[in-house]
Amino acid sequence: MKKVTLSKKEKKNLTRIAISLIAFITVLVVDKIIVLDRITDSDLGWLLPFSLYFAIYIIIGYDVLLKAARNIFHGQVFDENFLMAVATLGAFSLGIYTGVSGKAIEGFDEACAVLLFYQVGEFFQSYATGKSRKSIASLMDIRPDYALVRRDDGVIQKIDPSEARVGDIIVVNPGERVPLDGIIVKGETSLDTKALTGESLPREISEGERVISGCVNLTGRIEIEVTKEFYDSTVSKILELVENASQRKSKAENFITKFSRYYTPIVVCAALLIAIVPSIATGRWFDWIYRSLSFLVVSCPCALVISVPLSFFMGIGAASKYGILVKGSNYIEKLDRADTFVFDKTGTLTKGNFAVSKTIPESRREEILTIAAIAEKGSSHPIARSIISAYGKDVNDDYTIINEAGCGIVAKKDSEEIYCGNAKLMNKYNVEFKEEEEVGSIVYVAKNKEFIGSILIEDEIKEETKSVIAELAGMGVKTVMLTGDNEATAKKVASEIGLTDYKASLLPQDKVESIENMLGEKKKGDALCFVGDGINDAPALMRSDIGIAMGGVGSDAAIEASDIALMQDDLRGLPIAKKISRKTMRIVFENIIVSIAVKVLIMILSALGFASMWIAVIGDVGVAILAILNAMRVGRKL
Repeated sequence: MKKVTLSKKEKKNLTRIAISLIAFITVLVVDKIIVLDRITDSDLGWLLPFSLYFAIYIIIGYDVLLKAARNIFHGQVFDENFLMAVATLGAFSLGIYTGVSGKAIEGFDEACAVLLFYQVGEFFQSYATGKSRKSIASLMDIRPDYALVRRDDGVIQKIDPSEARVGDIIVVNPGERVPLDGIIVKGETSLDTKALTGESLPREISEGERVISGCVNLTGRIEIEVTKEFYDSTVSKILELVENASQRKSKAENFITKFSRYYTPIVVCAALLIAIVPSIATGRWFDWIYRSLSFLVVSCPCALVISVPLSFFMGIGAASKYGILVKGSNYIEKLDRADTFVFDKTGTLTKGNFAVSKTIPESRREEILTIAAIAEKGSSHPIARSIISAYGKDVNDDYTIINEAGCGIVAKKDSEEIYCGNAKLMNKYNVEFKEEEEVGSIVYVAKNKEFIGSILIEDEIKEETKSVIAELAGMGVKTVMLTGDNEATAKKVASEIGLTDYKASLLPQDKVESIENMLGEKKKGDALCFVGDGINDAPALMRSDIGIAMGGVGSDAAIEASDIALMQDDLRGLPIAKKISRKTMRIVFENIIVSIAVKVLIMILSALGFASMWIAVIGDVGVAILAILNAMRVGRKL
């Protein structure tokens, strides 16, 4: 079982609640058994229970009273602290009145109970918020404290990361956090990227490879040439995103904020009317004031004011556990309503790199790849690199290479000639060949004018793409691909992975126009998501209702243009984010409906005299605690 850890402040509050609760129960039981105000025959017998209950009241509620006074001083009168203070002090006043007049004392125990259970609710809220904040705070831990810069004279100087400049060489020792983005110029190591991506496995990295700030160096000492200043680095962009997330509120949160602004003054006025008007008519001041105080206790909007923002906060925290950065609760709300996911193809649905799909005929694969690799060895073209990678062996480089622009490559050695290229190359050298109708890039291979076979080169589809598209379809989501590829390639990819629709041969501006058209066609209340790599697709990311950037790590455009960033280059974050948004919104509406329904019912019963202040306390605090516990379910297993 996972150990529960509390902050110093939470431990202090829990201790205060425990002491107050034990003291309250002890005094309450003793009072009910021997009636404390009847111990002496004096008219001042009420002072004993008053003193005991009031001492408990101050211990458990001094901060509420101070907040109420401070807010009144600053002109913010109507809030839950004000309601708690008025209701409880009013209850003590009633207790004093009943004691002085010789009646059975009512009010002291209820006043203590109100603040005691209110603090229990506040503790649950603090714990739930802290639990979610730890998930988000793990991202904040990526902030580097310093950078070790190697100066020209070889001296290593410890500086603030913001003081480093592009071109500086920084040293990162094992156990230290990488402070700035750059390229490794010396050494090799394993990097812990969990705080950025949620990926638990270390990443092996060596000279010439790019490294991003925020990772932890695990094994070896490395030296990095800085490529971005701190304000422009990955860690800086992520920190800015996380810090600003709470500023973007959902419609539900804005509704609750406006609701409480008008609701609190209204219920205070209603309580005054309940206390004064019937009392003037009937002369039963005690009964109607007691009812109005009960009305005030249960009317406190804590359950709504606390649980709704908490639910969204828990949703953002739950997403961060999976390496999903959500820029605000409004995007959680929008994602729940998203019924269309539009995808860029290259780098999003596919890996964005060419690979040998098959050889024709497949029976001569080894021979075809061997001959093609000889011709392509010296080329840096992506197609050439894919052929060399598929061959996977040392290549004979005794050949003279002739590059035929726009056609391919001819390799010569003694009387031997190799031809590797497109149909134009075969025709140019009068090689009889079989032209293939496959979708993708075709490389024809011949030797000494004899046609050997063909190689089909395609952009690899990501391993998770098909299952993710199927999962989204199962959620009732429409999936559309936008690509600059030709019709045949787009159709094949769309069919293979099970997309709802696709649009081919698009320029970057055409993608934005397509999104504009889809936005115009969607129903009111629905939302459209665009998923791209955050570099070439920045305009489309910004124009859609929700821009989701793939592979946000190291991509400035991904962090800046998107509303949600998947820190791993993994599509499986999409259905996870969708599930989290659905669960969050379901819990938000459950809390709103249940809280309002229960409160309205008890408010009516209190006004009519059918509910005591104890019922009001249980109704108020009970609903608040249930709403908070319900909100905490967002962070549990999906």
